[in-house]
Amino acid sequence: MKRLLAFLACSIASLAIAQSTYPSKPILMIVPLQAGTAVDVVARVVAAKMQESLKQPVVVENTPGAAGQIGTERIVRAAPDGYTIGFVNDSILTMLPNLNAKLPYDPLRDLAPVSRVAGNSFAVVVTPAFPARSIQELVAMAKAKPGEIHYASGGNGSPQHMMMEMFKSAAGIDIVHVPYKGAAQALTDVIGGQVPIMAQGIGVVSVQAKAGKVRVLATTGKTRSFLLPEAPTLDESALPGFEFATWFAVVAPAKTPRAILDKLHDEVVAAATSAEVRARLIEQGYDVDATTPARLTESIRDGLAKMGKVVKDAGIKAD
Repeated sequence: MKRLLAFLACSIASLAIAQSTYPSKPILMIVPLQAGTAVDVVARVVAAKMQESLKQPVVVENTPGAAGQIGTERIVRAAPDGYTIGFVNDSILTMLPNLNAKLPYDPLRDLAPVSRVAGNSFAVVVTPAFPARSIQELVAMAKAKPGEIHYASGGNGSPQHMMMEMFKSAAGIDIVHVPYKGAAQALTDVIGGQVPIMAQGIGVVSVQAKAGKVRVLATTGKTRSFLLPEAPTLDESALPGFEFATWFAVVAPAKTPRAILDKLHDEVVAAATSAEVRARLIEQGYDVDATTPARLTESIRDGLAKMGKVVKDAGIKAD
C-alpha cells in the first residue's frame, strides 16, 4: 500500500510539473480542411494570437480529405498531451457523423471540447452569366426545369451541401448536387462557370462578389450582412424563417488532462476575444462566439440531432 501511495504521489507530482510548464514546445493545430476555407482562415488568425501569449509556435497544418474525416482521425489518435489540437467546424462534428455510420470515432466520446470560436452565415452565389438575378427567379427557374440546374459544394456532408439541401427542401425545388473535394475548388468552378450555383461563407465570397466574380442572390443570416448590405436575406426575400450559419471550434484528443484543457480554453478565448482578432474577424464577416467546453458539447449534441433530420429528409448518402 505504501508503495502504491508513493507511486501515485509521484505520478501526480509529475503530472503537475508537466502541466505547470505547458507548453514547452510547439503546438500543432490540425485543420481537417483545405487551405483557404473559412475554417482555415479563422484558425490561422487565432493561432497567431495564441502563440504570442503562449511563447511557443502554434503551427497550423491542413489535412484535408473525406469531408474532414482524415484530419479528424489524426486529432483523435494524437497523444493527449496538448501538443496536437484541432480546429474544426460543425460539419465535421455534426454532419459527417450522420452520413457515416462506420465513422471510426465519435465526436462526443473521442474528442475533448475546448471552445467554440466563431461562426458565419452563408451567401447563395451564382456565376455572373447565370440568368437568375434573385432567389425568386432562381426558384422559378428550378421549378420550370426540375433536375436540370446544378450546384457545387465542398463535398458530401459539407456545410455548403447541407445548406443547399435545406434550401431545396424549403423552396420545394429539385436542383442537382455536384460535390467537390473542397470548397475552394468548388468556388473556383463557380467563378469559372462550370457549375452555376454555390452557397458559401460570407467571409469567403464577399471579396469575390465585390470583384464581380460571382453575384450574390441572398444571404442566410437573421439580418443582412454589413459586408453584403445590398443582398437580401433568404428570410426576407423568399423563405420566411429560413436561417443557416456554421461555427468553428477548437478540440483536443480525449483524455487530455483537465489542467491542459483549461489552459487551452483560456488561451483560445483570450485570443478570439482580443480587440485585434475580434476586429479582424468581424471585418471579414465572422461572428466571434468564444464559449465554454460545456456549451460546445451542447452545440455538438444539438447539431447531431438537427443535421440527422436534414440527412434523413433529403435522403443524403455517404460517398
